[in-house]
Amino acid sequence: MEGLLDNVGLGLATAVQPVNLLYCFFGVLLGTAIGVMPGIGALATMSLLIPFTFYLDPATALVMLAGIYYGSSYGGSTASILLNLPGQPNSAVTCLDGYPMGQQGRAGVALFGTAIASFIGGSIGIILLMILSPVLVSVAGQFRQPEYFSLAVMALVVASAITPGRLVKGLAMVVVGIILGLVGTDLYTGAQRFTFGSIALMDGVTVATIAMGLFGVTEVITSIGKTDVNAMYRKIRFRSMIPTRDDVRRSWAPILRASGIGAFFGALPGSGSTISTFIAYAIEKRVSKEPWRFGKGAIEGVVAPEAANNAGDQTAFLPTLALGIPGTVNMALILGVMIMHGVQPGPRLMAEQPALFWGLIMSFWVGNLMLLILNIPLIGIWVRILAVPYHLLYPAILMFVCVGVFTDRYAPFDVFTVLVLGAVGYAMRLLDFPVAPLLLGFVLGPMMEEHFRRAMIISRGSFSIFVERPLSAAFLGLTVLMLAWAIWSGKRAARRSAVEAPIAE
Repeated sequence: MEGLLDNVGLGLATAVQPVNLLYCFFGVLLGTAIGVMPGIGALATMSLLIPFTFYLDPATALVMLAGIYYGSSYGGSTASILLNLPGQPNSAVTCLDGYPMGQQGRAGVALFGTAIASFIGGSIGIILLMILSPVLVSVAGQFRQPEYFSLAVMALVVASAITPGRLVKGLAMVVVGIILGLVGTDLYTGAQRFTFGSIALMDGVTVATIAMGLFGVTEVITSIGKTDVNAMYRKIRFRSMIPTRDDVRRSWAPILRASGIGAFFGALPGSGSTISTFIAYAIEKRVSKEPWRFGKGAIEGVVAPEAANNAGDQTAFLPTLALGIPGTVNMALILGVMIMHGVQPGPRLMAEQPALFWGLIMSFWVGNLMLLILNIPLIGIWVRILAVPYHLLYPAILMFVCVGVFTDRYAPFDVFTVLVLGAVGYAMRLLDFPVAPLLLGFVLGPMMEEHFRRAMIISRGSFSIFVERPLSAAFLGLTVLMLAWAIWSGKRAARRSAVEAPIAE
């Protein structure tokens, strides 16, 4: 414990240096702004700033880039709640209940709740990163191809069970998402899959295209013809942003549970915080005594994914710093910056450069506190976005979406794809097909295939490798239990409806 306190003191002394405080503030402010604006991601912003970091001390450069990274998660929820448009892919789940809360005139409460949940989740992630780093490193170090495949299967089943009563539709959307994720060139054989001879599809479809098309453009199409819907938001004052006692009662347990989920998945290389948001949402819906509230403006459906998201963003630095394995694309970029600055990440980093390692961790505390102070006063400004007339607001949204998608790969075909997906998303909404399982299937499908093929090579074609390893077997066992529970819950709900129908008549 004494050694931990010494490291905390060393890190705090580094984090509160005036130059580090200045660049931390710049990073979190810029991160929040690009998170709020749909179509502009943290990855593109950090990429543009890489040349600028050459003139900074390595610790200062990492503090700024990290602030952009986790600051974008704070801002990403704003567009999800106000416009049903996830500013970041890991904010997609927030749309499910955040946007309905906004439609009910509770946008201020939703934004206030996300700010508090993000701060608590981030704080818990930092605490676990500091205290339990040896345990998390040992657990993550045991993961091999079978464990990653089994974990992906479990996550996909959980995604299908997000909407009980629509299990078949959820599984169908997972399959569609996996197929979309497999579009492109096979890395092992070079074969073209689902490209239909199109050169533009050889590189596949990006997650930004999927998220922006199925959420943002779909909302624009749905909102065509609406007039003066935003009048309810023009009278929002700070008092209306304060959550009720019932909101607080419903929120604290989901925040704590989701923070633990996010911290765990963030520490696993290759998983990232997006998975944890889906799982946290599904668990809260499963344990709730009123699951029918979800999707209609449940505060738990907003704070849980946001807490998981920000907790995962903090612990995602653990495999990057301690193992030299980036958990996400953003972490890969930060890893590259470290190497360019002559900093070698890995198990020896903590011992060889403790000031940098612990200074970066303590800057997370400073940055999260800055974000909390920044975001709550700015809630009123974000809510006033809805006062903009629809005929001015949605063309601007389409512009941001198209610019953001185009600048991702500078491919005009992606702009066409996002518009087509918007029409598909509108049809899915009319037919009551859930979008969230499709998005998770798209994210996890390629990873699941890659680890499955590697596991098959290691085991020489034997499927027993997935049950011989304890962690993999445990994940598969939980998957079977979750699937059985979802089927049983659906049948029970159908029987209950059949019994209640004659009574209602």
